[in-house]
Amino acid sequence: MVKLSVIVPFYNVQAYAPDTLASLRANTREDFEFVLVDDCSTDGTPDLLRRAQEDIEGVVVHRHERNAGLATARNTGLDAARGEYIAFLDGDDWLAPGHYARLLALTEALGCSFVRTDHVQVSGTSRTVRRVPHGLRGVVSDPRDAILPAGRTTSVDYAFAWAGLYHRSLLDRGLLHFTDGLRTAEDRPWIWRLHREADSFAVLGTLGHFYRRGVASSLTQIGDERQLDFIRAYGQVMSETAADRDSALLMPKAVRTYCAVISHHIGSIDKFEPPVARTLRSLAAAALGSMPRRVLDDVLDSMDTERATVLRGLRRRSATQGAAAA
Repeated sequence: MVKLSVIVPFYNVQAYAPDTLASLRANTREDFEFVLVDDCSTDGTPDLLRRAQEDIEGVVVHRHERNAGLATARNTGLDAARGEYIAFLDGDDWLAPGHYARLLALTEALGCSFVRTDHVQVSGTSRTVRRVPHGLRGVVSDPRDAILPAGRTTSVDYAFAWAGLYHRSLLDRGLLHFTDGLRTAEDRPWIWRLHREADSFAVLGTLGHFYRRGVASSLTQIGDERQLDFIRAYGQVMSETAADRDSALLMPKAVRTYCAVISHHIGSIDKFEPPVARTLRSLAAAALGSMPRRVLDDVLDSMDTERATVLRGLRRRSATQGAAAA
């Protein structure tokens, strides 16, 4: 029986994949499998993965014939996974030796549906510990209770899929797959759904995951149209929250988070090519126009002046566009 399946998508990361693969070698166990998904890389990554399949116990490689993005690559791994527990790793990150064995033992002792973990953020030679924004450690809780309060950073804002371990029952219930085709912010509707619908979770202070930030090939560093997928991702969060039994309680959090992300992208709009920047403004204005007006008013009133002013300007643009269309 496979105890743990680790899903690792790769796309053009030949400079970083050797570190990732070496850390998998340092985490092998006879009942662990490593499902490596090559998302149609065009550099030396496929050769590295072929060698890994020969040299590292438990490695299985799947290759996409066309590039489909991180969400779809993870779904390919989920469809192939055989483990009782599921973990994710990105192809440019790495792990401490024995990390998964320790994490699995702690998770099984708690007996919950999933756990979330702290991690180490790596930027060049700098390393910073990043904590899950949830006060209790090692205590099993209702994940729905960790969504709020609306005005504070909570567990749904810490969306990294790789920062945790997930029982297979979540996969069987359809809670671990990502929205196909999303190339950025794919983990936002995913983490919201997990917290709304899973039965139990806990947070662990385990530090064994090293997240490489600021990689030049990362979509967060590239200002093209793929970045605009955050609109579709948060639109999904909004629609699913609106349909939830506690929508009145949860909607202020969803709106506030969406507004903060819109503000962030508008604040860095100079990195986009002019046509993409125009599309971003238009889509952001439409998104604000579709939000519940009273909830949005309350959220904007609670935000700092600079961000609120930008968002109100976009909302007026949406109203003007709507009037022109009428």
